[in-house]
Amino acid sequence: MKRPIIYLAVLLLGIACGRKQQSFTPAESALDAGREFIDACLKGDFTKAAFYMVADSTNDRYLRQVEGVYRNEDRSGRQELRTASININQVEEVNDSTTIIHYSNSLDKTPYKVKVRGNKGNWLVDLKFTYNPNL
Repeated sequence: MKRPIIYLAVLLLGIACGRKQQSFTPAESALDAGREFIDACLKGDFTKAAFYMVADSTNDRYLRQVEGVYRNEDRSGRQELRTASININQVEEVNDSTTIIHYSNSLDKTPYKVKVRGNKGNWLVDLKFTYNPNL
């Protein structure tokens, strides 16, 4: 009777030790949040990208679209994205709690922008702005 309990305990311990702990450092500034978000998207780490993004259904839908585009790339295309660097072209501070980051990446040089919102030191990307810049 004790053997099954011991085997179960060892199995559960092995599973718990084998899981990767995901811990990300909160962004201390708008630029940090934007850079971490963009870098995570380029590297295909959409769990990390979601950590640095305002959590709502619209942003989640847009992030899934970005992930879909990334996943549709072939292997070499994803590798090129992972090695691309971020080029910050302009940081536009709208007010104390809103910053717009204009950027491109070294792979395609297409200009993009993201809005970063801050509240009490908690900076997060609002991806809705990228798709609807009138917000």
